[in-house]
Parts: sequence; structure tokens; C-alpha cells
Amino acid sequence: MLAAECIDSRATVNTEEKRRTTTRIAMRVPRSCFGEPIISRLSCEHGLIVTIIAALLGENPEDDGWFTLELTGTTQQIQSGIIYLEELDLEIWDKTAVEDESW
Repeated sequence: MLAAECIDSRATVNTEEKRRTTTRIAMRVPRSCFGEPIISRLSCEHGLIVTIIAALLGENPEDDGWFTLELTGTTQQIQSGIIYLEELDLEIWDKTAVEDESW
């Protein structure tokens, strides 16, 4: 492989790594996680833009909370954020695929 071809292939990979994408997830937040800055950490520690699409969480809730979030970032950032949520033992559902099928 020529040096120029190597540079071109690395540029393609580098561009794809930096390309931003959006995915939508739903998650259940158990009472044990109330008070955790979950959404803040997704933004600050994982570099994601987080849009809250829907939420069900009261000030003094007796039940679990529910969120539908839109996560925007690179594929690597989104994967990192989802791993973080899984490490908290949150139930997560990918909503992107479900919405795409409705078209």
C-alpha cells in the first residue's frame, strides 16, 4: 500500500470517528439511583448532548422513574454513555429502531 493510500484511509476512519450521530433510548431509574447526577455525567464525563424527550419522576416518588432521552455524540461517546448506564444497573431500551420502523 502506498503512503498516500494509508493517509487517505486513516482520514476516512478519523472522520467517521468524529461524526456525530443521534440515538434515542428509554430507561428506568430505580429509587436507589435517585440523587445521582446521571444525566449530568452523560454530558460532562461522556461528552454527550442529552435531550430529555419525556420523563416521569416526582419530587417524592414512591416508584421508579422513567426517561426517554435523545443522545447525540460520536458512536464511541454514545457507547461509553450506555456502558455507564448499564454499570448503574439501569434498564435501557433502544427506541431508535422502533421509531425507524414506523415510517
